[in-house]
Amino acid sequence: MKKLVFMWAIASFSIVSAQNSIGDLFASGVADAERFATSYFAPATEATIYSMSNGWYNTADAKPLGGFEISIVGNITGFKNKTDKKAFTLNTADYENLQFADGSTSKLVSTALGDIEGVTVFVEDESGVIIHSFDLPSGLAGEDLNFIPTGYIQASVGLIKGLEVKARFLPKIDTEDVKLGLFGAGLQYDFTKLLPADKILPVAISAVIGYTNLNGEYDFTDSGFIQGDNQRIDANFKTWNFSAVVSTRKIPVINFYGGLGYVTGTSETDFLGTYEANGPFFTTTVTDPFSIKNNASGVTANVGTKIKLGFFRLNVDYNISEFNTLTAGMHFGFR
Repeated sequence: MKKLVFMWAIASFSIVSAQNSIGDLFASGVADAERFATSYFAPATEATIYSMSNGWYNTADAKPLGGFEISIVGNITGFKNKTDKKAFTLNTADYENLQFADGSTSKLVSTALGDIEGVTVFVEDESGVIIHSFDLPSGLAGEDLNFIPTGYIQASVGLIKGLEVKARFLPKIDTEDVKLGLFGAGLQYDFTKLLPADKILPVAISAVIGYTNLNGEYDFTDSGFIQGDNQRIDANFKTWNFSAVVSTRKIPVINFYGGLGYVTGTSETDFLGTYEANGPFFTTTVTDPFSIKNNASGVTANVGTKIKLGFFRLNVDYNISEFNTLTAGMHFGFR
């Protein structure tokens, strides 16, 4: 369960097994460990940015004053056919001390989304004696998982004519090894509410802006991969979603919606704590060795449908972007 929780936070439960190999990479020096971790985690953090940016709307028809809706929203972001995101080329010429055991100088290795296994590397000292040999980590696909899940609770309230405010959060998770929290806020403005014919128009047109912040921390001090204290990974994601939305509005039970938007986000993953190792390239204690920063942005488009049965509603939509996402929601509300 702890592995699955932190997968949600930084897009891969393979990070837990990856700690072994990334810890091993410290034998090759901090610079090599940082270079590998940057390439390994980049596609997973990008997919998480796209995934957690979804779910801000299920109609363009803003709620009237006092109307509200409480929602449980879940996203499944797939990458099964994203071969370019599941591997990267590791060229030993770019690394200070790392070498492939089979004598290769360049080959494809797995990212946190990939499934390449059995790639053995080693580090040798200046006299040519191998001091450390280990396998590079695989990724989510190696565990037969080709998706990243995200989810949260969301609330929407109608204010003045055409304006709706939104908030989302994830109940805080705080265990011995894992800490996780999410919050966000958004606005939706229904431009058709300005028109005299608002009540008879068959469609609504809105603009939506949403901000989401995710913090996750995983403590692996007791994992025994490398000696040290307070060893942990601290991940922070910040995303923005800007969308134009259109929907039907006069059908009693089922309505349809679609949106065109732009997503942008950043992630920062800090390797914190103290790390101790013996070897020619890492002989002293290192504190807070490095931080990985990534960003992603791109155009998105989605289509969906919403079913309304009194106070209870359901919606589902499919979002097309750099990483496609299926979103589903269960809602309770009054308007």
